[in-house]
Amino acid sequence: MRVIAGKARSLRLKTIEGMDTRPTTDRIKETLFNMLQPYLADCRFLDLFAGSGAIGIEALSRGAACCVFVESSPKAAGCIRDNLRFTHLDGQARVMTEDVLTAIRQLDGEKPFDCIFMDPPYRKGLELAALEALKDTTLVDENTLLVAEASLDTDWEAVEKLGYRVKKIKKYKTNQHIFLKTEKGYV
Repeated sequence: MRVIAGKARSLRLKTIEGMDTRPTTDRIKETLFNMLQPYLADCRFLDLFAGSGAIGIEALSRGAACCVFVESSPKAAGCIRDNLRFTHLDGQARVMTEDVLTAIRQLDGEKPFDCIFMDPPYRKGLELAALEALKDTTLVDENTLLVAEASLDTDWEAVEKLGYRVKKIKKYKTNQHIFLKTEKGYV
């Protein structure tokens, strides 16, 4: 796994051994960032369920001003810190070794993020739990773009009840990305 573009381009990233994380393939990551590029310049990026940190690091490499990485596994959080040092992006990053719902509560009160990405374990409903936790916080406003990676069989009907609108869904062979805005920010 490597950084695809930007100031850390072509640098190889570490991942942790085993099935605890599920790295996004370079091809899917490239497609995702082609869609995210207009949002990245000087943005505040939040990477929830961050795993190895590859998505947030890619965002930093492509011009995000800062990124907060949230990962509950101490081993994976250590991997993120190692990857940030290796790419020389650690000065723009904060790593929180917390479960996502706790981290959202701790971050509430800070200014909104421009882009929030989440890649939770599939089929556990964690993306909806995170969206529900985010909806009434200071972390999301009408300009925030939220992106969730999920299995192809994830049902997104409940997001409208939470106050979000689906902007776009991009399906791949084994998973999908859903792009969301709050009701007030949907155009």
